[in-house]
Amino acid sequence: MLNLFTRPFRQPAPDLSGLGADFIALPLAKGCTVPAGCFAVLANPEGRTRRLSEGARVMPVDGESAWCVHPGPYACDLTPFAAAPEIGLRVSIAIDTPDPREPQQRFDLFLASEAEERLALNAFVAALQAALQRELAQGNLDLPPCTSFEEWNAFRTGFNQLLYTRFGVMVDDCVPVDLGAARDLAALLAARLAMQPAPSPAVLPAQEAFDPALEDAKALRRLFLELPGLMCGLRLAVLPADCAGFRRHQELLRRLDLVSLSVGTMPALALAAPGQPLAGSEQLRRARHSRRAAAALDEAWALLARMKLSDVAAVPALLEELDRIVANLECDCAARREVAGEGA
Repeated sequence: MLNLFTRPFRQPAPDLSGLGADFIALPLAKGCTVPAGCFAVLANPEGRTRRLSEGARVMPVDGESAWCVHPGPYACDLTPFAAAPEIGLRVSIAIDTPDPREPQQRFDLFLASEAEERLALNAFVAALQAALQRELAQGNLDLPPCTSFEEWNAFRTGFNQLLYTRFGVMVDDCVPVDLGAARDLAALLAARLAMQPAPSPAVLPAQEAFDPALEDAKALRRLFLELPGLMCGLRLAVLPADCAGFRRHQELLRRLDLVSLSVGTMPALALAAPGQPLAGSEQLRRARHSRRAAAALDEAWALLARMKLSDVAAVPALLEELDRIVANLECDCAARREVAGEGA
């Protein structure tokens, strides 16, 4: 028999258990259909992304990775102040529909640059909380005790813009809550005490242990994929009122472009020169600078969020802050390229 009437092969249904609850995004195999109520994000190795709506068939091309994304909403509790774990914010977030004005959706860029095969809700919430705590600690957001109605509205505006600019999510609701009853404060304090080193002025504090190859690759991928989008946002968000401000703005963008070029031509972590391996201590040093550059990138995204809400009078101060962030990026990217002894 020629098997002319055999049934066509059907891709088995993907395992999407936990999607929309414990996970925001899960991998989709080639040939699968996007389930109802979800959408798919496909990203190629260069970071270019595209979306597919529900019911579409997933056919990745050119090495694309595919995620099935549930838009939410998701409820979570955030701790705005690390030193006060009993103070919380109960937040409801969701992934918005695509903005036709944007060449690439910010959440899609987050998936391409930072997410792994699965995007767990608890890991995503931890990233949101870290961004919020950093902005409050630096004074860029204000959430004082006994917050007035006007102060709360100002905080909500900045908080909403921060999460949309940095992660591409919308804040549907945000209310203050008392988390004291839900958390063991004594256990938290004991854990912090155990993590503190014994007082000894003669001994320097030990640096955090991490996998240099893994962390370096993560940081450089973020810088490579996100810097172009960041520069595009900075170019559109600021309109200086005078020629001097315009020239300074253009100079900062030019320096960022050179940083992006430096990232794209970064030498391999494990090599001092072609065919010459680099010592492990030097690899750790290089990876630390990569991580610091990624931290500066986070600051730049947060600054862009503030720029989108600012008026003309605030532009000089914002450009001054951008100058500091760009200088940190330049310094850490240059140090990532160096080999010990080159600057001597």
